[in-house]
Amino acid sequence: MEILSHLAIGFDVALSPANLGYCLLGAVLGTLVGILPGLGPTATIAMLLPLTFSIDPAAALIMLAGIYYGAQYGGSTTAILLNLPGEASAAVTAIDGYQMARKGRAGAALSIAAIGSFVAGCVATLLVAVCAPLLVRVAQSFSPFEYFSLIVLGLVCSIALSKASVLKALGMVFLGLGLGTIGTDVYTGDARFTMGLFELADGLSIVALSVGLFGLAEIFRNLEGQANGQTATVAKIGSLLPSRDELRASRGPIVRGTVIGSFLGVLPGGGALLSSFVSYSLEKRISKDPSRFGHGAIEGVASPESANNAGAQTSFIPMLALGIPSNAVMALMIGAMVIQGIVPGPLVIDKHPELFWGIIVSMWVGNAMLVVLNLPLVGVWVRLLQIPYFVLFPAIVAFCVIGTYTVNNTTFDLYLLIIFAVLGYGLSKIDCEPAPLLLGFVLGPLMEEHFRRAMVLSKGDFFAFLTHPISAVLLILAALLLVFLLLPTIRARREQVFVDD
Repeated sequence: MEILSHLAIGFDVALSPANLGYCLLGAVLGTLVGILPGLGPTATIAMLLPLTFSIDPAAALIMLAGIYYGAQYGGSTTAILLNLPGEASAAVTAIDGYQMARKGRAGAALSIAAIGSFVAGCVATLLVAVCAPLLVRVAQSFSPFEYFSLIVLGLVCSIALSKASVLKALGMVFLGLGLGTIGTDVYTGDARFTMGLFELADGLSIVALSVGLFGLAEIFRNLEGQANGQTATVAKIGSLLPSRDELRASRGPIVRGTVIGSFLGVLPGGGALLSSFVSYSLEKRISKDPSRFGHGAIEGVASPESANNAGAQTSFIPMLALGIPSNAVMALMIGAMVIQGIVPGPLVIDKHPELFWGIIVSMWVGNAMLVVLNLPLVGVWVRLLQIPYFVLFPAIVAFCVIGTYTVNNTTFDLYLLIIFAVLGYGLSKIDCEPAPLLLGFVLGPLMEEHFRRAMVLSKGDFFAFLTHPISAVLLILAALLLVFLLLPTIRARREQVFVDD
């Protein structure tokens, strides 16, 4: 019954008028960025990160969480009506959703997507409420050895699930780790890699880094892609009521998609995108008639939509319980906690129970809000696509600049913003993802702290990591996964070396 008392705390926080307003704001913004192609939740949360400095921690994280899972809802709307996924995870939904729209069943596809998203979101949130505290209890028994090894495994997993090549993703992780070392050494008080600039004594600003890499760099890429001036034709929505056969055919895919998303969302680098692809592939494989997929199969809408929402929700488990982000959005959520002076990790549930349980309960509230926002107001959201991007981007740029400046009230952060914006745009040109860099930057200081503590406890013995059973298992898993990832690259290089001229 302990969980009921905890949920009571969460309901008290989440249902307060102010937090309900922030939850609604997050849900609306999430739906909006999910619908608008090119502006995803990562860039939006990065741009809004400065605002969290001036509001209550629980309200800030409730709003940011709403943006993340709200984007999963919104992305399906344009994917079904326009064959234009607003969010990457909705690309799978577009395969069959748009074909249903062409057959006059757009309303049914939207309804099934909303039902699947709502069911999966509620179930996954229940899993967060049950599993996160259990994981916290396990983590509280961890020593610095286990924590260091867990972070190493998490970073390797983020490399495994990156869309870029393994070597590029590995390079991004090391670059992030290097940037995280800039600042004052907490043990000796010495300045490291500050180049004599006192502004870097506290390290690089996560706001400037994230807004530059994901906000401004995303705007540059979008402006580059707007040159063709495409216009889209909106499919007729029709009746929102799915038929009895469509409801019956969707039940199994919704359940399977929820299970897949709930599991994959916890994995580093997993979350919504991977869940939607895996669930769609499973439904196609087990279908009695796989040829229906790609031609308007309702299962091709129900399963990936359920999976991506479940994955979005359960990705909060390692962030809330361990202070370890499973993707770039969760890294930004940790950044918001740091800005508020909250140390992420297992102690959050004890020191800030209103924050921990308030976020969890707000997910149920937000999912209910999103059902109302996405079905009755679908016409309003589609009309927003008619706003030219050149009208939007000046306001977005101004918002990024003002927000970054107001955190520390220093122009130095604006110089960092420009540097990271150029860096982010340049990385996109060489097919390097910035997400592993951000994960390395956020986890780097935590990784260094646990490593140095472990060295003090073991008196400099590196093999101590292998004498602790859990630490040894985690490191072995990380090493095996890294070898498995690098083998194709090594094999390809050997074939090039030994090929006959």
